[in-house]
Amino acid sequence: MLADHLELSQTTVSLVLNDSPSAKSIPQETRNRVIEAAKRLNYRPNYFARSLRQSRSMSVGVLAPDLSEGYFTRVMSGVVEELTAAHYFYFTACHDWKRELIEKYPRMLVERAVDGFLLLNTPADHIAVPVPVVAISAHTAAENVTNIILDHHRAVQQALHHLHELGHRRIAILRGPRAIPDSEFRWESCQEVAREIDLKLDPSLVIRIDSAGWSMKTGYHPMAPEIGYKPMQTLLEKTRDFTAVFCFNDISAIGAIRALKEVGLRVPEDVSVVGFDDILSAAFATPSLTTVRQPLAEMGKRGAQILLERIANRDKEYPAEVIMNPELVVRESTSPAPAKRRV
Repeated sequence: MLADHLELSQTTVSLVLNDSPSAKSIPQETRNRVIEAAKRLNYRPNYFARSLRQSRSMSVGVLAPDLSEGYFTRVMSGVVEELTAAHYFYFTACHDWKRELIEKYPRMLVERAVDGFLLLNTPADHIAVPVPVVAISAHTAAENVTNIILDHHRAVQQALHHLHELGHRRIAILRGPRAIPDSEFRWESCQEVAREIDLKLDPSLVIRIDSAGWSMKTGYHPMAPEIGYKPMQTLLEKTRDFTAVFCFNDISAIGAIRALKEVGLRVPEDVSVVGFDDILSAAFATPSLTTVRQPLAEMGKRGAQILLERIANRDKEYPAEVIMNPELVVRESTSPAPAKRRV
């Protein structure tokens, strides 16, 4: 054993290799000896034995609709950072918005003895598990669930105020898909903020991403630019009487810009476009995208932190909601409304 090889106690070696806070009391020279010997001997700690002592598997389940570029990869970057630092393993399962998988996968992961669940943009009201659950962007009022959510009212305020101050009054809205929990909360905020600033939302300029003809069921991936491209094409076939578009997310905004350009409309000279999320490619789109930034990586990190706290302290009381703040990032895709079309 490594402890015998170094002539140290098993406790000392364990504290050093597990990077325990108590290891700070161990002399640095001793810590260096342990680490160097572990590397030289290719030592691997017995996680199974440790999990039995702690009555934990040191693993969690992560459920998400998918892990495509955009929202989910940014959230997962924070999740992975926190779980890795805590020496936790994670199982990721993608349910593709299928109800039967949302119910089936948690049962399968419980059978694999996970200590808790992180749900990304996944409703928790149909998930009954005997372990702690943290849901990110799910808005689920359920027992044993802590929700990490964005302040959608503030987010929409920032976007619509920005467009309103630029003189835009005819603003089209690309609503989110029904399957995504954030969609209804953001749409409700759009209506509330519009009333606050005396902005009339024309129903003919509000178009839902998953309307008939280009829904997820017809083969368009929920995180592919088609979800903005196709709806914008449909809207443009009916009217061009708008000067700005507020899109459900950055992916749909990128698709919408493509559709606008194809009919000869310039962005932002003719039509301004605002996205949502601030995914990595938003700053490199052409034009670069004005967007409402969700602190996605921080939401993932905070969600993982709370889950680990709940696993370690099952009897402690935890808030039902943790609210995160958005930030408007102004780039090239917005400008003052064309003077002849201002009201």
